Amino acid sequence: MSDIDLQIPRQAATLRLLVEDKIRSAIAAGHFKPGQRLIERELCEQIGVGRTSVREALRQLEAEGLVVTIPHRGPEVRSISTEEARQLYDLRALLEGFAGRRFAETGSKAAVAELKRAVDGFRKAAKSPDRAALVAAKTKFYAVLMEGAGNVFVKQSLTNLHNRITLLRVTSMTQTGRLADSVAEIEKIYEAIAAGDGDKAEAACKHHIEMAAQVALSVLGTDEPAPPLTRSTD
Repeated sequence: MSDIDLQIPRQAATLRLLVEDKIRSAIAAGHFKPGQRLIERELCEQIGVGRTSVREALRQLEAEGLVVTIPHRGPEVRSISTEEARQLYDLRALLEGFAGRRFAETGSKAAVAELKRAVDGFRKAAKSPDRAALVAAKTKFYAVLMEGAGNVFVKQSLTNLHNRITLLRVTSMTQTGRLADSVAEIEKIYEAIAAGDGDKAEAACKHHIEMAAQVALSVLGTDEPAPPLTRSTD
């Protein structure tokens, strides 16, 4: 058998992940908006990396559904139709309801304490005008919730859904009055989980998603179809 070099260039891989995270976070914070072109040269200048890292990052974000490559136009932030959003929120409510129930019934004291810290972090971020910090705090809460559920497949599914919902999260959270409601709903989820009440935790999780869905769908307003997903040939 011939010798095969299986070593992975860690520095390059780490750089690619950092670039992915930068662009993903910029989309989540609304810096890059649905339908906006993502021009490689400009991204390279803004992030301070080479085209290879940017191109690989865009391909990963395309696989996650955040970016779409349009023929003769190039990559852009993907738009979500009203019907797609409705389906995403329906499935998310089911999965997060299950996650909340499982966390309440089986979560450790350490996990519940970590959830409390995540809730406190989101409450603090809600008082700041920093959108990126707000999204990061909400993302942290969901990460702890999914981990506490103790089901790797639910976690994987919800991670994929959250990547898609990222396109709508800032839109829904920043509507008048929504942020205060969101904080209150998150606190109810924590209270139910801390009390070990699976029924209430599931109901609180579902209610939170249903309220977020109502706002996001009302903002979308029309059923414009999303552009088709096309694999880049670059």
